[in-house]
Amino acid sequence: MSMKVQVSEISLDLVGRNIVTAGWVLEKRDLGKIKFLLISDRDNTVQVTWKSEHGDTGLKAVIDSLRQNDVIKVDGEVVKSNVARSGIEIVPQSIEILNRCTHPLPIDITGRIKSGLSTRLDYRPLDIVRDEFRHIFIIKSDVLRLIRDFFYGQGFVEVITPRIIVSATEGGANLFKVDYFGKVAYLAQSPQLYKEQLTLSLKRVFEIGTFFRAEPFDTNKHLNEFTSVDIECAFCDMHDVMKIAEDMIRFVVNKLKEVSQNKLNILKARLPDVDREFTRVTYRDLLNRMRKAGLDVKEGEDISSDRMRSLLDEFSGFYFITEWPESTKPFYIKTGKDGMTQSFDLMYRDLELGSGGTREERKSILIENIKKRHLDIKSFESHLKIFDYGIPPHAGWGIGLDRLMMAILGLENIRETVLYPRDRFRLEP
Repeated sequence: MSMKVQVSEISLDLVGRNIVTAGWVLEKRDLGKIKFLLISDRDNTVQVTWKSEHGDTGLKAVIDSLRQNDVIKVDGEVVKSNVARSGIEIVPQSIEILNRCTHPLPIDITGRIKSGLSTRLDYRPLDIVRDEFRHIFIIKSDVLRLIRDFFYGQGFVEVITPRIIVSATEGGANLFKVDYFGKVAYLAQSPQLYKEQLTLSLKRVFEIGTFFRAEPFDTNKHLNEFTSVDIECAFCDMHDVMKIAEDMIRFVVNKLKEVSQNKLNILKARLPDVDREFTRVTYRDLLNRMRKAGLDVKEGEDISSDRMRSLLDEFSGFYFITEWPESTKPFYIKTGKDGMTQSFDLMYRDLELGSGGTREERKSILIENIKKRHLDIKSFESHLKIFDYGIPPHAGWGIGLDRLMMAILGLENIRETVLYPRDRFRLEP
């Protein structure tokens, strides 16, 4: 009886053994009396060689009928080969067609003919047959595992918060409205309020989850459905959680060198430098630098990517912009006497990766902040009442996973990092 193995498990150790394996037809070469198949299980390839001298038991007709990306099962003997790159090949005794691939393919999975991103996204599972696209998502899986390893090692508790909520977290963000059994509800754009509440009991929490923003974005760095990495820590301030963010990114990047180097080589990706401490620059200092560079910027304005590009000589890696004006930040961020908040944005070059800061734990100040921003106080009643029961001083942040992948792999479009991206123009597949 033949031994069942994956294509990627076939090695010289199996020479002389009969095996059963399965995969996709990658290439076919016909030299008349010799026919070659290269089959792949997406991790590796193996050559299948049929020769007329072996006798025709129907194999010739089966091989002749095969086309690229047909799914087949091969039963045969592993033998040494002077032709195959791996030094081994399979001499088939039977080939079973498990499924056919329709031709012509909508995109060229060999990469010889280029397709636009929109077409590629229409056929995403086929698109990522190509190693240079598929390995983006394998590395993203590695990054997710490493992020979890980091936080578990730091004593954090992983939590899952609701995606269907009754009110806006940030106050000003546009939300997707849903009918919740006759009541108005929204899709969450952040776990912010829940993770703050959980510092009362779980102390140090993190969440990796999908969130939503109903903004009509049309850029290379925005999506309406995105994955966020969030933390909240009791008895921490902005400086504590900035260090956690920096340590996490450094841990992930350095570990990728160990666990993902072959995949990074396939992508020709150069990991960002994380050896040096991330630069810290205040909002006001940054504005002064921009003015010296000839830009007309006023305090209270947000800092766009276009403006940051003027300073890329100074800020070419990861860095923090700290102490933003109160008008630029949400109601739950703590504000100092000078009107500047205990907050930060985490940046990579001109790309904002996330934001965070010290939170306001005093209920009376939170109520003032909500009213000052003309938000509906009733929408936050269930959140505010928890502050009557001993919410500790706390701080936290949220970092966009998809943008972090852009920074790690040097990608220009966020859609390259998401399997099935959702923007204002794309609702399927």
